[in-house]
Formats: sequence, structure tokens, C-alpha cells
Amino acid sequence: MFKFEKLAVWQKSIEYADQVYLETKSFPREEQFGLTSQNRRAAVSISSNIAEGSSRNSDIEFSRFIEIAYGSLMETVSPAQIAQRQDFIREGSCVQLYKSAEEIARMLSGLRNSLRRQSREKETLNTEH
Repeated sequence: MFKFEKLAVWQKSIEYADQVYLETKSFPREEQFGLTSQNRRAAVSISSNIAEGSSRNSDIEFSRFIEIAYGSLMETVSPAQIAQRQDFIREGSCVQLYKSAEEIARMLSGLRNSLRRQSREKETLNTEH
């Protein structure tokens, strides 16, 4: 098992991508290269950036990838709102996606803060010696 697979936020982001794929299946065919593609790519990017960041050599670098994952998460919120306004998805589905996005956002922020704190602690230890 890779290190990132143990992270609850990575697991949640995979579930979120599943939700996005499920909801976008019913989008009109003419949206295949519009909202469907954009939303799916952004949703996949969340877990991908967490995974890639976990392979970096420093907590600061990992933290940067968490920020990118957060941006990808935010990128999924607008298409969901537009899809609901266009009657591509039900309001309840949009609300569920939004709640999931909020939860992942909190988890990503917590992880980013933890990585930054660890980096500062390591830096402090290195300057003391």
C-alpha cells in the first residue's frame, strides 16, 4: 500500500470522484466536452495531486500539492452549481456534492496546516543543532 492510500482525505477524494462521475453520466451528450469533462478532470485531479504530493521530498512540497488539490476541489463546485441550474442534476444531488466538497476542503486544509507545522518544527530542530 502506498503512503497516500492510507490518508482519509485521499480516500474521500476517490469517493468524491465516484460521485462526480455518477452525476455527470446523465448530462446531455452536448456537454460531453464541456461540463462533464471539466468536472471529471477536476475531480480526478484532487486525489491525483494528493498522491503525487505524498511522493515529494519535503512537507513544504507536499503542502503545495495539497493546495493544488484544494484548487481542483473548488473547480468542481461551479460546474455542479451550473449543472443544477441547467436541470442536468437534481438539487439534492448538488447539495450532496457540495457537502462532500466542504468535508474534503476541511480535510485538505487540516492536512496542509499539519504539513506546514511539521516543516517548521523540522526547521527549528535543524537550526538548533
